[in-house]
Amino acid sequence: MKTDNRVKKTFPVLQMSCASCAISAESIVKGLNGVNNASVNFATATLSVEYQPEIITPEQIRTAVQDGGYDLLIEDDKDAAADVLEDMHIKKFNVLKKKTIFAVIFSLPVVIIGMFFMDIPYANEIMWMLSTPVIFWLGRDFFINAWKQAKHRSANMDTLVALSTSVAYLFSVFNTLFPQFWLDRGVHPHVYFEAACVIIAFILLGRLLEEKAKGNTSSSIKKLIGLQPKTVTVSENGNYTELPIEQVNIGNIIVVKPGEKVAVDGVVIEGSSYVDESMLSGEPIPVLKKEGEKVYAGTINQKGAFLFQAEKVGADTILAQIIRMVQEAQGSKAPVQKLVDKIAGIFVPIVMSIALLSLAVWFIYGGSDGITHGILALVAVLIIACPCALGLATPTAIMVGIGKGAEKGILIKDAESLELAKKVDVVVLDKTGTITEGKPVVTDIYWLNGDDNKKDVLYSLEKQSEHPLADAVTNYLAGIVSVPIWEFESITGKGVIGLVDGEKYFVGNEKFLDENGVIVDKVLLEKMENSSHSLKTMIWFSDSKKAIALIAITDEIKTTSLSAIQQLQSSGIEVYMLTGDNYATAKEIASKVGVNHFHAEVLPQDKAEFVEQLQSEGKVVAMVGDGINDSTALAQADLSIAMGKGSDIAIDVAKMTIISSDLTKISEAIKLSKQTVATIRQNLFWAFVYNLIGIPLAAGVLYPINGFLLNPMIAGAAMALSSVSVVSNSLRLKWTK
Repeated sequence: MKTDNRVKKTFPVLQMSCASCAISAESIVKGLNGVNNASVNFATATLSVEYQPEIITPEQIRTAVQDGGYDLLIEDDKDAAADVLEDMHIKKFNVLKKKTIFAVIFSLPVVIIGMFFMDIPYANEIMWMLSTPVIFWLGRDFFINAWKQAKHRSANMDTLVALSTSVAYLFSVFNTLFPQFWLDRGVHPHVYFEAACVIIAFILLGRLLEEKAKGNTSSSIKKLIGLQPKTVTVSENGNYTELPIEQVNIGNIIVVKPGEKVAVDGVVIEGSSYVDESMLSGEPIPVLKKEGEKVYAGTINQKGAFLFQAEKVGADTILAQIIRMVQEAQGSKAPVQKLVDKIAGIFVPIVMSIALLSLAVWFIYGGSDGITHGILALVAVLIIACPCALGLATPTAIMVGIGKGAEKGILIKDAESLELAKKVDVVVLDKTGTITEGKPVVTDIYWLNGDDNKKDVLYSLEKQSEHPLADAVTNYLAGIVSVPIWEFESITGKGVIGLVDGEKYFVGNEKFLDENGVIVDKVLLEKMENSSHSLKTMIWFSDSKKAIALIAITDEIKTTSLSAIQQLQSSGIEVYMLTGDNYATAKEIASKVGVNHFHAEVLPQDKAEFVEQLQSEGKVVAMVGDGINDSTALAQADLSIAMGKGSDIAIDVAKMTIISSDLTKISEAIKLSKQTVATIRQNLFWAFVYNLIGIPLAAGVLYPINGFLLNPMIAGAAMALSSVSVVSNSLRLKWTK
């Protein structure tokens, strides 16, 4: 995506092991010349970077990241990058699995000897022999990464693990080789080989479970990607050829057999069938597709067969756009994450200070066992204070929330929107295409004195208009030969003007005719008054002097609009309806769908001003629309929601898109936001509480009271469980209704 000379790209980040790694990698990239902004998401392991390509290249960014001990995956081909990442994820998971199994096998006898058989001959030497491969072979990555961090005067979770295990291991080796040093001072030379190797085993197990859980959080993306068929059957001059999906071009005629997936977006040109569009709309009922109907990539054909012509292929299909939007949204940061990032950035140095302070206090005030207890406390503090739970708390919940939204037909552009939706207290609805179907049809044209000899002028004027109601008129008058229009002018929110044979003609609302001094006959006025209570929109057609015709257009109310508005109101949200339509029609529709507040004859700029006015009253406003005329109001709103069957510009501007255009999805989106934010708060609460309780316990704060001192092994287990519990809590969102 380009903005002026800036380029925004997302790259997978490799070799990150904790939340502090993400902070470190982010600060490296942010400090580079030519980088405007950078954000690293630990849960998705991605870097979103905005840079100036004439100053810096992705290769230079990668080099800087590599210098910091991490790596970037730079692939122009997104599919190739996804395949490489998937392979790496599987490889990493398998390596972690092997290391964890071996660490447990080696650690188990060390724990048994250390706890129950300390008096057997050569007990210390056996434990030393078994724990050495755990520390220096299975746990070597902790030391390598800690050294890389140290070279850049930085520290992360690996630093804590490397320091704690090496201190426990070296202390135990010293006590094994030189026990007399302590015996001469009246202290028993304890060894803590079991603590050192069990810590490594627990942390490897924690990372294995975390890797598996993080894989589950992105299952929504995998489901969406799985909807894309690999090959298609193309029809050419009656011959059928099977092609890879990558070779399909716009204009190709594609055959869809019963049970097959639609490969790309297009229009049905022959045959008909019911198609399951639940991946787009979240609705399980199949939709009938016949000639002229649009079909979308990833939808599943039922029993019939049809041919369709490809209109959008590759990255342009709706499915590809959904996948891209969900990936970007899952990688974005919620506002609360910025605070968490700041805490994680200073967390490791603070923990190291507390650990050293614990050692010093024990050494000074701990008596004969002071040094032993001090080293144990130092090891336990370093181990228990893992910032991973803190780093995973927000992004895992966001990933699951956005993925669940996509499955339900609610596309969420970024984490900020998901976090904000729960605060919405006013929803402003556009009428046409939002509350109504957005498929206006002409029911009647009342010609003055029954004289319709100017219908070719009406048809020609409406053919040049971009207004959705103009399509209804041209469809009604289809087959009429158009006449040349001169000096055509479209006045937004009012109507159109054009010259035919030197005479000026107008098509628009009653106010537009008044402004131009047009006289309206009493007979036509009566027709308008009689139709004003039947949900019909009235459009006038006139020459420069008098009204020639009155056109009655209706737009059916969506079946779900009434229940959707009731749901919003019952949850304490105020609902407003805005429309450019006349007051009588607006009032009738508002009463039918239960909207208490509405404004009629509203121009596009008035919509944005109305949203701004509500905001000035302290309201958090969600604007829902589907057309070009809604785009300014959508941009102004706190939360902008586009109907998926609306215009591209409305969808581009909006922060959320309801793919099916079903208004009940707005309540679902707000509920999803509430559930996601509640999950984030639960995660952060447990991550903070865990550290607030765990660190003082590890330092030995209870020892003077009841003699309790936390074993470093238990600290390692608790640390692993904290990360797993946070990710598991986020995964609960998947099954919450």
